[in-house]
Amino acid sequence: MIISSARTTVLDIDGTLRYDGRTIDRRILAAVEACERAGQRLVFASARPVRDLLPVLDGAFPAATLIGGNGSLVSDDGRVRARAAFEPDDLGELLVAAGLYRAGHLADGPCDYACTGPADRPILGRVDEGRLARRVDLADLPAVVTFLVADATDLAALAEAGRVLGMTVNHHLGEPTVDFAPGATDMWEALTSLGIEEYNAFGDDINDLDLPRHARHAVRGGAHPGLDGVAGVTVAADPGTVAEEVSRPAAATPAA
Repeated sequence: MIISSARTTVLDIDGTLRYDGRTIDRRILAAVEACERAGQRLVFASARPVRDLLPVLDGAFPAATLIGGNGSLVSDDGRVRARAAFEPDDLGELLVAAGLYRAGHLADGPCDYACTGPADRPILGRVDEGRLARRVDLADLPAVVTFLVADATDLAALAEAGRVLGMTVNHHLGEPTVDFAPGATDMWEALTSLGIEEYNAFGDDINDLDLPRHARHAVRGGAHPGLDGVAGVTVAADPGTVAEEVSRPAAATPAA
C-alpha cells in the first residue's frame, strides 16, 4: 500500500486518464471521484488550453483547479487567467524560425486561437471541441500563451531555437509536434504559484516531468523514457490499472 499524506492529487489528462482522444473511462472517473470524496483537492493539468479541458471533463469536478497550456493558464473557482505570455520580440523570432523550417503552427491566446493552414487541417480536429473559442488571425490575439508547431522540416532544430530564446520546450516522442511555453513556465511552477507544495502526481509524458519530480507520490502511466527514475511507480497505460492506482492516495488520505 502506498502511503501519502498529501491532500492534493494532480492528474494529467491525455495519455494518463484519456486514451481515445474523446472520453475518460468510467473506472477512472469513479476512482477520481473517490479521491475527491476522501478529501483530496483535485488538479487537472494539460498541455491543452483550459477551454479544451472543459469538454473532456463534461461538467464533472466543478471544484477542481485546471492548469492548461503547460502552466501558462490556470482556472480556479471557474475563472480562467493567463499566468504567462510570450514577449513580442521572442514570439517574432520564433515565428521566423517556424517559417525557416516551414512549420505549421497553432497559437493559443487566453481563449481564442490562431492556426496556419486550411480549416480542415488535422490538428484542428483536436482544438476547441466545445466550440468555446474563435479562430482568429495571430495579430488579433491579445496575448499568446502557448505555441505548438507541427510538420516542420526539422523539428529538432526548431525546438533548439526555442531553447536558445529561453522558452520551455517539449518535443513529444512519436509525434511530429513541439510545443513552446513562455520563459520557464511549466505545470509545477504553476502549481506552486497556487500555494500547493505537497501533492500526488499522475503523468505520462515529458511535459509532466517536474510534477513527478517534486511530488510526494508520483505515478507514471506507460513507459515514456523521459520519466525514468523520476516517478516512484510505473503502471500500464490501461484504464483499470490506472483507476486502481488513482484510488490508492484516496485510501491513504488521513482524516481531517
